[in-house]
Amino acid sequence: MSAGREGVVAELEAALSRAAGLAPESAAFAELLAGLRTHAGAGKLIRPRLVELGWRAAADGPVPAAERPAVDRLGAAFELLHTGLLVHDDVIDRDVVRRGERTVHEATRRRLAARGVPEAEAAHAGTAVALIGGDVLLVEALRLAMTCTPDPGRAAPVAAVVLDAATASAAGELEDVLLGLARHTGEEPEPERILAMQRLKTAHYTVSAPLRAGALLAGADPDVAAGLGEAGADLGVAYQVVDDVLGVFGAPEQTGKSADGDLREGKATVLTAHGRRDPAVRALLDAGPATPEELEAARRALEAAGAREHALQVAEELTRRAAEHLAVLPLGEAACAEFADACHAVLTRSS
Repeated sequence: MSAGREGVVAELEAALSRAAGLAPESAAFAELLAGLRTHAGAGKLIRPRLVELGWRAAADGPVPAAERPAVDRLGAAFELLHTGLLVHDDVIDRDVVRRGERTVHEATRRRLAARGVPEAEAAHAGTAVALIGGDVLLVEALRLAMTCTPDPGRAAPVAAVVLDAATASAAGELEDVLLGLARHTGEEPEPERILAMQRLKTAHYTVSAPLRAGALLAGADPDVAAGLGEAGADLGVAYQVVDDVLGVFGAPEQTGKSADGDLREGKATVLTAHGRRDPAVRALLDAGPATPEELEAARRALEAAGAREHALQVAEELTRRAAEHLAVLPLGEAACAEFADACHAVLTRSS
């Protein structure tokens, strides 16, 4: 485990242990937070790595030992924000698998049903528990952001970036929910609206905000930090476009989630928007594919319509724009090279 990863994981553990300690009378609360530990820090820790990249880009050098705790704490804040949003998103999307494990609401439903709780009540309680757990993660994320450094001159602007990212993600989630109903209303969402939704919902807090906050923590000029955030926003949307492709065509054993959920729920993506230009594909998607045969037919139709190829071309164009944003910033060669590697990783990822 790298020094940065080890520090981030330690911050995550400490945050959740602290939260559990606030309610020693509630064994259920302690159990919930213990379960959330399996979700927080279980991924690739992309956001903490981007916080550190933002720091290094602004400082044109590695993180000094004296600043390592602040960088790790800010990285953990973004990771808790991410995990809390995922817990809520799984409820909204009715997903039952995340990172190869049962989602919080599904695990709770199964556990309660096994104890004899009626199915409807168990499902409702699962949703309630997931909402409560997600709320705790979001609050702890914001606490870490506001206390990542004892220097108030740096802590205030850094925390503001994290707070804004959480609000932007809520707006994007709302857009996502409404766009997912388009097949019932006859509306055909424009790709530009879908990309704007993804910028709000995912790209901002996943790439743009960690880069910007990391740069501000290093004492970067606000304009330079904002420019870095703009480059990150384009890269973040590209990441989401590729994620949507994997959400339909990816192997569940690699992605850690179902390849049926997006099609079943009628998610509005660049992939499906392109496919829906073909009346036959639109009819398949509007019918709400549910059986394995229907889902496979929808996948084949999207492929035949060139939807996957088109979506990957959009992602490639977005990464090119991200590189152009970066090129005009006063950054060192090492930071630019690492950002170029990140662009390549987004376009070639399989999980």
